[in-house]
Amino acid sequence: MEAMFNRRESLKISALGLLGLAMGSWDRFPTTYDKVKRRNIPSSGEQLPIVGLGTWQTFDVGNSSDQRKVLREVLTALNRYGGSVIDSSPMYGSSERVVGDLTGELDFVNQLFYATKVWTRGKDAGIRQMEASFQKMGRTQMDLMQIHNLVDWKVHVKTLKKWKEEGKIKYWGLTHYVDSAHKSLEQIIASERPDFVQFNYSIRSRHAERSLFDTVRKYGVATLINQPYEGGSLFRATRGKELPNWANSLDIDSWGQYFLKFILSHPNVTCVIPGTSKPHHMIDNMKAGMGKMPDQETRNKMAAYLSSL
Repeated sequence: MEAMFNRRESLKISALGLLGLAMGSWDRFPTTYDKVKRRNIPSSGEQLPIVGLGTWQTFDVGNSSDQRKVLREVLTALNRYGGSVIDSSPMYGSSERVVGDLTGELDFVNQLFYATKVWTRGKDAGIRQMEASFQKMGRTQMDLMQIHNLVDWKVHVKTLKKWKEEGKIKYWGLTHYVDSAHKSLEQIIASERPDFVQFNYSIRSRHAERSLFDTVRKYGVATLINQPYEGGSLFRATRGKELPNWANSLDIDSWGQYFLKFILSHPNVTCVIPGTSKPHHMIDNMKAGMGKMPDQETRNKMAAYLSSL
């Protein structure tokens, strides 16, 4: 809650987003929208929007009708600005079921890219868990199934490769969220050649630049980036601080966009998946995937400015 509060303070909501919130209706929005950029999935060439949506904690709302109503607007914002990636997990409480229920009510249900995970031990237990995820999310084919935090990966990778051959899943991947797992991810990438790998990376947490990004480039693996705001600590660090005046030249008008554009400007980032339960934050996130992107010199300047605060 503190992270979200600090973001509300630091976020300069766009005129478009503010108008929509003030009127209390998405129907007041224009009928045409800028769209986020897209990048190729190396193993297939399919293009993926570079900003998506994580569901850890934010979609774990059970049957709350009020919270579900707001999350439906979050999904609408994702779609209206060209996004599609929704990442979940059986670890995330009711999130998979909430995603499935809400997207099933939307007319763009089949335009989304559904990603979830297997998070248990044992072949049979993994199969049962994944089949439950299909049911909860309302899918007959899952776009991406990932091995969550490498739990029993040697067992699950066999099932995922078989399911990909059978067309039950389009892609399979690996995930983790701490620097200490990066070397293990690299080793498995080299031996098993997943389609995707998900890991932590941010403007202040750049361990992946040491060799993990080189490995994904070498083997042609798509990347999903988690922990982009470092659990909200980036917003706490910039609370009450002004953006640099040169940020406007990069089409940046909020600290959230500043942090995401740094990530998205890395050539080996396919998609970043910040979580949110607020429509105006979703809009702000999507705008980070539009307009100009910093070059390497500017990325260094962005990191240095943040360190100086």
